[in-house]
Amino acid sequence: MANTKSAAKRARQTTRRTAINKRSLTAVKNQLKNVRDALKGGSKDKAKAAAASFFSTVDKAVKAGRLHSNAADRHKSRLNSALAKLA
Repeated sequence: MANTKSAAKRARQTTRRTAINKRSLTAVKNQLKNVRDALKGGSKDKAKAAAASFFSTVDKAVKAGRLHSNAADRHKSRLNSALAKLA
């Protein structure tokens, strides 16, 4: 339990931010899973659509500071190369 008002406020902020961060990163992971499943399925159209959705989600996470830009770029690069191999 917090000893001061400011510590209590910081604890409230932390729980709120943790929930927001977790929601955002879970969305990124789920989108990544969808793209990988689409790539395994072999349908290029589905994979491209899933990748576009994933890129949007990742870019939003980077913009909000929830994911490092280098990590996002690495994911996007690997998925683009996997899409190219699918053709």
